[in-house]
Amino acid sequence: MEMRAASGPELYRARGWWRAELLDDLVLRHAAGGPAAADRPAVAGPRPLTHRELAGAVDAASRRLAGLGVRAPGPVLVQLPNSVEFLVLTLALIRAGCPPILAHPALCEHELEPVVADLAPVAAAVPAATGRTDHPAMLRGLLRHGPAPRAVLVLGPGAPGPDGADLAALCAPGTAPGPRPHTADPGDTALYFLSSGTTGPPKPIPRTHEALGSVVRASAVAAGLGPDSVYLAALPATHSFTCAHPGMFGALARGGSVAFAGTADADALLELAGLHRVTHTALVPGLAGQLASRAADSGAAPWSLRVVQVGGARLAPDTARRIRAELGCRVQQVYGMSEGLLTFTRLDDPEAVTDLTQGRPVAPGDELLVVGADGRPVAPGEQGELWTRGPSTITAYAGRAAGEPGRFGPEGHYRTGDLVRVDPAGNVAVTGRVKDVINRGGEKVAADDLEAVLTRHPGVRAAAAVGFPHPLYGEGVCAVVVPGGGPADAAGRLTLRGLRAFLREEGVASFKLPDRVVVLDALPTVGIGKVDKEALRRLAADRAAGPVPSV
Repeated sequence: MEMRAASGPELYRARGWWRAELLDDLVLRHAAGGPAAADRPAVAGPRPLTHRELAGAVDAASRRLAGLGVRAPGPVLVQLPNSVEFLVLTLALIRAGCPPILAHPALCEHELEPVVADLAPVAAAVPAATGRTDHPAMLRGLLRHGPAPRAVLVLGPGAPGPDGADLAALCAPGTAPGPRPHTADPGDTALYFLSSGTTGPPKPIPRTHEALGSVVRASAVAAGLGPDSVYLAALPATHSFTCAHPGMFGALARGGSVAFAGTADADALLELAGLHRVTHTALVPGLAGQLASRAADSGAAPWSLRVVQVGGARLAPDTARRIRAELGCRVQQVYGMSEGLLTFTRLDDPEAVTDLTQGRPVAPGDELLVVGADGRPVAPGEQGELWTRGPSTITAYAGRAAGEPGRFGPEGHYRTGDLVRVDPAGNVAVTGRVKDVINRGGEKVAADDLEAVLTRHPGVRAAAAVGFPHPLYGEGVCAVVVPGGGPADAAGRLTLRGLRAFLREEGVASFKLPDRVVVLDALPTVGIGKVDKEALRRLAADRAAGPVPSV
């Protein structure tokens, strides 16, 4: 594909792609309309809210945050499960000028410590302690050297502590609206997503009001969302896919409503879809296939379902066909990234397009460039790395990653690290990754990062992490370890359970924990000593021929 002339914010604003509109106002705009719009459902579930009531709760929460000392421009780390509190708090922080840092609930100290060091959040919102993870204690430890007030807001049973507050009370509906606590500019950062950590620790991704607003608007139209839509947040709400691509924000901005799933269990999702008359949801391929199978087995496909968006990993054509047949809805393939670019198949595309590609850019002005290893454009239809730029896409990370070399091309393109082919109609087909990354159910696991932690185990002399075919996640994580370098009893604990326990103690997120362990006397090598990952992938696939153990 050919390079186009450089573009930038002035052009985006002149073309109307970026608008002088704040993100919270875009999402909550129907609350200011007449009763027909303001009194429509906005949140379904045990705590239903209309658009008017949701805006009132957001407004009240933004004032309560100020009462806790949480004020602009201090960012706040938000690590919450799917819930009405997540939605209200996120929008309240945006309204208060305190950009939320949306962190996957599974992330632990290993992933969060560099994020906290980069952005210095003044507070954190977390679930109450469970038997496995004490989120409040973890965040108090991470915030201990940060700026005041260092508040820890807790969702769920248990006292929030002297430095915190009960999130359910903070996000409760308010009374009369008050003045806006902070006046923002559309070019200000509205929120931070976190990168999937495919090249080291997660990187903070600053999303401005005007840039993310353009993505929300365009992707909501491409997904067919409208006033009668009900969007089921099935994947973690902290993901850009579920939050704003178009996700919950897109459904609300179009006048629809949102329902929350507290689990990714297929039976529970089917029940929720029927209960709330869900029209749209976003899933990873493994979960979408499970949903289709459960619907076929039970004969209880939700009649209301219109669109299942599938992203995070490649969708097999036979799975796409099963989704259509068993769930009676359209399949919309999605490719994208929290850094900005989104491509969708369109709802009226032929099956050859929806089953075999990830579609075309949804936002006008987004540019695609496919390059070879030399950084030069490849011939049309040939495989290469995808570079992108335009109104959807960031031009730099925040924090230390802002100066990291190699992520952006010489003309401002973001280097995605994904290998693609683009057909004559402009449809993108993702074929792989440039880097050594395991795609476990849409969660990207950087092999070198996991290997570095594995080699800290006292019984491990060398380690490699590779993917293997997994019936649910598409790819599972296999840890290949060489014992030695420590006490004999430590080497004797190189079991799946033992290594998973060690990695948890090291603060590694649960989705990165190995699904299988292979113990070898030495890692195979090629050339001048490089680990032969292809040989290890074949070995892991052979070992994975049996049932996948549950841990």
